[in-house]
Amino acid sequence: MSKYIIRSLVYTFAFLTFGSLSLIIGFILFQGIPSLSPSLFSWHYTSDNVSLMPAIITTLILVAGSLLIAVPIGVFSGFYLVEYAHKKSRAVTLIRLAADTLSGIPSIVFGLFGMLFFVTFLGFQYSLVSGILTSVIMVLPVIIRATEEGLLSVPDSMRQASFGLGAGKLRTIFKIVLPVATPGILSGVILSIGRIVGETAALMYTLGTSTNMPTSLLSSGRSLALHMYVLSSEGLHVKEAYATGVILIVTVLIINLLSSSLSKQFSKGRG
Repeated sequence: MSKYIIRSLVYTFAFLTFGSLSLIIGFILFQGIPSLSPSLFSWHYTSDNVSLMPAIITTLILVAGSLLIAVPIGVFSGFYLVEYAHKKSRAVTLIRLAADTLSGIPSIVFGLFGMLFFVTFLGFQYSLVSGILTSVIMVLPVIIRATEEGLLSVPDSMRQASFGLGAGKLRTIFKIVLPVATPGILSGVILSIGRIVGETAALMYTLGTSTNMPTSLLSSGRSLALHMYVLSSEGLHVKEAYATGVILIVTVLIINLLSSSLSKQFSKGRG
C-alpha cells in the first residue's frame, strides 16, 4: 500500500512542478511574443525604443569573460582536489568548505562585496570588469564541485590500467580521466552560464544599469535579466520587459540544447 502512496505523491509533485513551470513560461510567452519587433534589436537604445541589443552584447561579453577566468581556475582546482591532493589533508577540507559555503551565499551578498571591493576599493567603478569578477566568484563553487564529481565518477581501475601500461600521471589525466569526466564538467559550466545570464542583484551593484553599447571592459552596461528588471520596475515599458523575458527563455533553451548535444558527442567519443 505504501508503494502506491509514494508513487502517487511522486506523480503529484512532478505534475505540480511541471505545471507551475509550464504556467510561468506560457504566461511570459503569451505576453512577450506579441511585443517582439525588429526595432527592439536596433543597435541604439533610446527613450522611445528600449532596444535589447546593448543588453544582449553586454550579456555575451559578461558570460565569455567570466568563463574565461572561472573555468580554468575551477577545473584545475577540481583536478588538484581529486588527483593530486591528499584525501585527508587540511587544505582539501578548507577548499571544499569554502566552496560549499560560497554556494549557499545569496547573490546580493556577492553584489555588495563586489561593489565594496571591485567598484570602490580597486576603483573599477560600475563596469564590465567589476561584473565579470563578481560573477567569477559566484560560479567558481559550481565549477569546482562539478569537476570534482566528474572526476570521482571515473573508476580508479581505469587509472591503474593506464599506469600499468606505462603512462605517466599527466598523460593519464588528459588521455583517460578527462574524456570520461568531461560531460560532468560541462554540466557545471552550463549551470554557471545559466546563473550568469539570469543574475540581477549582484550585477546591479557592480555592472551598473547603463543603456549604452559597451565600448571597453571599463564600460558600464546591463545584462538581459537586469534590463528586464529595470523595465518592469519603471512601469513604462512592461510589454518590452515581457519581450526580454522571451529572449531569456530562448537563450536558456539554446544553452540546454547545446549542453545536451555536447554531452552526447563526448559520450559517443568516449564509447
